[in-house]
Amino acid sequence: MKGDLPKGWIWTNLESISEIILGQSPPSSTYNEDIIGLPFYQGKSEFGLIYPSPVKWCTFPKRIAEKGDILLSVRAPVGPTNICPEKSCIGRGLAAIRGFGNIDNRFILYLLRNFEEQFKDSATGTTFEAITGNVIRKFEIPLPPLAEQQRIVNKIEELFTNLDKGIEYLEEVKSKLKVYRQAILKYAMEGKLTEKWRKENIDKIEQTPNPLKNINIDTKGELPYGWITTYLKNITLEIKKINPKERPDDFFIYIDIASIDNKKQIITDPKIYLGKNSPSRARQLIKEGDILFSTVRTYLRNMAIVTKEYDNQIASTGFCVLRALSVNYKWLFYLVQTDFFLNSLNVIQRGTNYPAVRNSDILYQIVRIPPLEEQKEIVNRIEKLFSLADHIEETVNSKLEESKVLRQSILKKAFEGKLVPQDPNDEPAELLLEKIKKQKLNKEELVQEKLI
Repeated sequence: MKGDLPKGWIWTNLESISEIILGQSPPSSTYNEDIIGLPFYQGKSEFGLIYPSPVKWCTFPKRIAEKGDILLSVRAPVGPTNICPEKSCIGRGLAAIRGFGNIDNRFILYLLRNFEEQFKDSATGTTFEAITGNVIRKFEIPLPPLAEQQRIVNKIEELFTNLDKGIEYLEEVKSKLKVYRQAILKYAMEGKLTEKWRKENIDKIEQTPNPLKNINIDTKGELPYGWITTYLKNITLEIKKINPKERPDDFFIYIDIASIDNKKQIITDPKIYLGKNSPSRARQLIKEGDILFSTVRTYLRNMAIVTKEYDNQIASTGFCVLRALSVNYKWLFYLVQTDFFLNSLNVIQRGTNYPAVRNSDILYQIVRIPPLEEQKEIVNRIEKLFSLADHIEETVNSKLEESKVLRQSILKKAFEGKLVPQDPNDEPAELLLEKIKKQKLNKEELVQEKLI
């Protein structure tokens, strides 16, 4: 790790500039969620961007972190850091690091974040990775003069503030893209996206009338010309149920809810089983073009279209499988992604641990259906508009990744001595270390006197 340092800097280790407190978990009987005692932090799971958020409190802490201490995650994952917001109890997944000699704890925070990957590389363990107290204590660091430390902290925070403003804007764009996509779907399924098209293509609509019967159920607003209302079950086919155990030596691809990427609405991680080892829920034979719609936690939008590679494979009974009948399957897929379709299901879910709807709840949803030619036009327009949104989102994501690299680049420059200019009048770091040694020695002597 060692390299050339600017004049006035020195290589040292973490224990030479800080007190390191290794966490220790108190008895579980002393935990509570009633905000009694000290906040209790156990590891990375409670971390935020800068400060952690407690989910448990402790009435009998064994290890204490003070306000402003740097919390270092020492068990999988190793390396992440936060600032302790108040006096707190820390478990064995954390260490608290407290600077000596007027060293600003924010300097230590940025220092550790610069070397996060090196901490991770120092971890050992097979079941889960961890680092020992000795590794933390002996971890080598570059130490600038105290005055330069403050200049480094100020410059980092100035640059990070500007960077954060840019990130905030990019995240806002991503959020607006979600609203934009839903607005497109809403307009499409209300007929507004193809309003002009209908006026220009009345002959096509009249030549290919909707083959489905209008059930004449009152819906909000007047139906566009040529549209009807019906139950979802009237535009889908029932699918075949099978038992893979009847063919015990045949392999098959199994798609369950965990196989769905609910951000992209695609199948990404299916499993392969022998028939004799098939899960009890592996019962639905699916075809290319089917729509898999999760009945559990419908608000999570776990849904996808079955593509060619999964034709004649098997899906979990946790899906309502929608096989389009007399409608365009892509149009149907966009329909079930709309907020107004999902919201009507979200409110009727049953159960607390696994809130879900029945297939019948989905199939008896009332839907507004345009003529087939208009369905095709709707799909084309949605795909073009979504493609534009996807391109913007890819650009935004690329910029967000660049911001992560830039953040690390700022830290790297800071601890190579290249972020702020050196001042020859600064007291060298070597003298700072000598003062810290005396401070630590005096502290130890005071402790010994108290014991006597």
